[in-house]
Amino acid sequence: MAGLRRWLLVFTVLGLSVGCGSGEPERGVPPTSAPGVRETTAVPPVSVVPPVSEQARAAGFVDVRTVVPDAVLDLRYATPDNFVGLALYPPSARCLVHESMAPGLVTAAERLRAQDAVLVFWDCYRPHEIQVRMFEAVPDPAWVARPGAFARSHEAGRSVDVTFARNTAPCPSERRLGDRCRADMGTDFDEFSPAAQAFATTGVEPAAQAERARLREAMLAGGLAVYPGEWWHFDGPGAYVERPILDVPVG
Repeated sequence: MAGLRRWLLVFTVLGLSVGCGSGEPERGVPPTSAPGVRETTAVPPVSVVPPVSEQARAAGFVDVRTVVPDAVLDLRYATPDNFVGLALYPPSARCLVHESMAPGLVTAAERLRAQDAVLVFWDCYRPHEIQVRMFEAVPDPAWVARPGAFARSHEAGRSVDVTFARNTAPCPSERRLGDRCRADMGTDFDEFSPAAQAFATTGVEPAAQAERARLREAMLAGGLAVYPGEWWHFDGPGAYVERPILDVPVG
């Protein structure tokens, strides 16, 4: 029944009728099971989320909270706590993703929920103009994608930057998110160092490596691809297909 409720939720989000989806990183094969995962999990009730804008709907975007009801939003680019040092999004910024990512995020969230953890979203859809500002601040394509003539990845709403959090105590202040504690992954978000690579071992404690693996397993279970250069970045279907640049507000 949990699986049925999960897909009913996805179909409802996408407005479908029940009964009537540098180069692209290599995708892994979703595992059939993961250590510590229960067979079924309770899906939390869907909170009331305001409708997305006309531009967002036309682009096929949904608010991630309608897909993952217990999602924790920690949108760093809506605050000065990011590598640019300035708030790049308005305080009202939403986490928008293309509807093709919805099934994968539902599965990933369910995997983590079974381990008493919830998905934390750092970034979702990113307007082109913001990507330009980021590259102007750090003009190094090894760390910040060079903006081009087409929308891909975040600019197409088909990639997310995520981690997870648990209800654990004690929790260092720098990892506290309300009543939850963000997992220790060995580095913070947008740390431009070799230790931030997805499969890094040098400078990353074994416990943090295990937490990164836990996140990867959940995302891979949803068919979302690991980006090797950043442990927090995951791509949905068609993330690197070149598409027209969008003009969708994040607020």
